[in-house]
Amino acid sequence: MERIKYGYGPHLMLDLNECNPDILDNLDACFKLLNELPPKIGMNKITQPYVFRYQGRFPGDDGITGVVIIAESHISLHTYPQKKFVFVDLFSCKEFDTQLAQDYIIEYFQSKAPVVHLIERGKDFPQHP
Repeated sequence: MERIKYGYGPHLMLDLNECNPDILDNLDACFKLLNELPPKIGMNKITQPYVFRYQGRFPGDDGITGVVIIAESHISLHTYPQKKFVFVDLFSCKEFDTQLAQDYIIEYFQSKAPVVHLIERGKDFPQHP
């Protein structure tokens, strides 16, 4: 009988404070991160990154939102340049070097106060052997 593995994959969530606001407010820089990160961690882009400016509901909440769809799931970011803050999510159905991704993103945005969350998603999700 075939053994079935369970678990979907890692979800790395970064709450990065005290970042470089010039990078957070730069569409090209946000696009570059989303474009270059997938191959660095062994992921496969199935779309080009999409980044756009948004107007926040409250003062100081304007920023950039971006996403790249990867075969393994997605990578997204939401910047708040006036608050020097960015949220970045990497969700994947396959294992990846979460430490490499975390270090790269923290350094990229020059965060001086990162908070990292890493969880395994889909604990009961049946996988093939």
